[in-house]
Amino acid sequence: MIRQHAKTAWDSVMNAERNPLRRLPLMTAHMLMQVLAWMWSAIFSVALGSYVFFGISVIGHALIIAGIVVTLAVFDRAEPRGTVRA
Repeated sequence: MIRQHAKTAWDSVMNAERNPLRRLPLMTAHMLMQVLAWMWSAIFSVALGSYVFFGISVIGHALIIAGIVVTLAVFDRAEPRGTVRA
């Protein structure tokens, strides 16, 4: 029961096919999720009272987002257009 509730809560925010941004264009939804991630990073760091943590958090989030963007770009370029590899 608790596990299902946790999964539902997670999906309602993190699953792009289930969260309230699902009806927006994908690029817009992605940008808004990034803005929300930065916002929550700032909120938690201020709540903890540590500006150093905010800097580390920003760098960590930027690295993760950059890694995802690079991975998606590589996958997009590697995907053959109109051909199927057997």
